[in-house]
Amino acid sequence: MRVIGLMSGTSYDAIDAAAADLSLSGDSLVLKPLGMVSEAYEEELRDALAAALPPGGTSLAEVCRLDTGIGRAFAAAAVRANAELCGEEAELIASHGQTLHHWTDGGQVHGRLQLGQPAWIAEATGLPVVADFRPRDIAAGGQGAPLVSLVDLLWLRGRPGTPVALNLGGIANLTASDGTAFDTGPACALIDAAARGFSGGSMAYDVDGALAARGTVHEPLLHRLLDEPYYALPAPKTTGKELFHLGYLRDALACFGTLRAEDVIATLTMLTARTVAEAVLALDATELIASGGGTRNPVLMTMLAHRLPGVELRTSTDLGLPPPAKEAYAFAVLGFLTAHGLPGTSPTSTGARHASVLGSITPGREGFRLPPPGARAPERLVVV
Repeated sequence: MRVIGLMSGTSYDAIDAAAADLSLSGDSLVLKPLGMVSEAYEEELRDALAAALPPGGTSLAEVCRLDTGIGRAFAAAAVRANAELCGEEAELIASHGQTLHHWTDGGQVHGRLQLGQPAWIAEATGLPVVADFRPRDIAAGGQGAPLVSLVDLLWLRGRPGTPVALNLGGIANLTASDGTAFDTGPACALIDAAARGFSGGSMAYDVDGALAARGTVHEPLLHRLLDEPYYALPAPKTTGKELFHLGYLRDALACFGTLRAEDVIATLTMLTARTVAEAVLALDATELIASGGGTRNPVLMTMLAHRLPGVELRTSTDLGLPPPAKEAYAFAVLGFLTAHGLPGTSPTSTGARHASVLGSITPGREGFRLPPPGARAPERLVVV
């Protein structure tokens, strides 16, 4: 089955569309990558999205407009991926959507809101769409995150030692081979917020870590940031930009007077490296396989490597999945599992009471026909 996975993370810089040829073979799910295309949000939509995210506020009317605008943008990415990567032969779309809100209370997740109405994708492509993946796990008592943990577990199975998968998006999350999975805290969220704030919006992120490379870590600020209670919470746990945003950073900076932008960004980069490294070392990891946009920041990757003596640090490219595309491929896998009536969660990773078949299905132009029953849940993921 040819499946297109659509993903836009907490950095909301672009929509990634990765196409995969997926099949079940014995106890394995075989994934043949067909490539990825990336579509940046139009400036007006991106600005509206940024304004609606914490610490900003929004209205139901704006949520409705965003749901439609994001849905149309995801549809355009899916159409392009089907034409350029699949030769118009995709059979299913799996859309994560764009996270707008993450509702937690007392360490328990009660809801997550992803926008990007799947009907626009189904109408534009004529294909069935699996979307809204997270609520089913939350309803079963889980965190609804990290949802890629099942894919990571299948992918890591059989590797020697104690391998751990890391995604460096807006938020950093880990999956260990024993099923432990959680968000460690910010990856690029605060770095991006600082870059935008100090540049007056002209910079979306620290390109190639250039600002951090010119800065010096401000130790008092780093210690202030490390006092965040989230880091001490036990797994499973999840977080997002409802906590780690520009207002949060400004509050932390308030007691330090004027600091150079480069020093603040160097400090935030070290914050990510340190919180990720401490979480990895606590798992007794022997190998760390990183993916996500943060892998393109050489300063972050160097800081991380220095804090992980004895742990082999590599990127997902070594295992056949390019770092920018890995999460989109993961959602293609989750969509495939849903279409076959197979669970897409690992309760040990999300904290749910049981594994669940994820998402809701929007039929395509010719409806939606489930594959024949009897599919067996895979035990490993093989990338060819």
